[in-house]
Amino acid sequence: MRFAPRHILLFMAALSISSCTMTAERSLASVTLPLSGNDPLEDFVPAHNAVRARHRLPSLKWSPQLASYAQQWANQLRKRNNCRMKHRPGKGRFAQQYGENLLWVGPTRWSDGRSALYRMTPQMITDIWANEKRDYRYRSNSCKRGKICGHYTQVVWRDTREVGCAKAVCRDKSQLWVCNYDPPGNYRGERPY
Repeated sequence: MRFAPRHILLFMAALSISSCTMTAERSLASVTLPLSGNDPLEDFVPAHNAVRARHRLPSLKWSPQLASYAQQWANQLRKRNNCRMKHRPGKGRFAQQYGENLLWVGPTRWSDGRSALYRMTPQMITDIWANEKRDYRYRSNSCKRGKICGHYTQVVWRDTREVGCAKAVCRDKSQLWVCNYDPPGNYRGERPY
């Protein structure tokens, strides 16, 4: 028998490069998700472009180079950081070169102790980031107090042209998702669109 979860904790971290408008934070969101499934990572492109189209922004293209870059970091977090989210550092071997959105999704827990993956699609992940729009104030170019909106502003950053994303599955069946963006967004003093 499987215990039905009341909610899944999704940890999100805002883009944390030195020119970032929003500060790096972690947030909790409560959602119910179905089990299993496997969608192509390239599905992030139409998901992002649907959000961008609402602002008449140029469409993004899939970048295999950015996807490889994202996969490198997802693998590093799985292997060396015990599947805890952390943005790439500003210096060193894994220095950040692009914009970045991260998402962690916990596993389903079964009554006998087993874990299973939740089915997360690129559309679902993009929607989680896009839903931060409700916490973004265009006029002041800031997030509402105590909220994060840097994932949303990166998705709709007007100058971004390419996206590449990756996923790592952890031993406990949690998931780490990484999307990288070129050119990056969230520059201090600039609006996303």
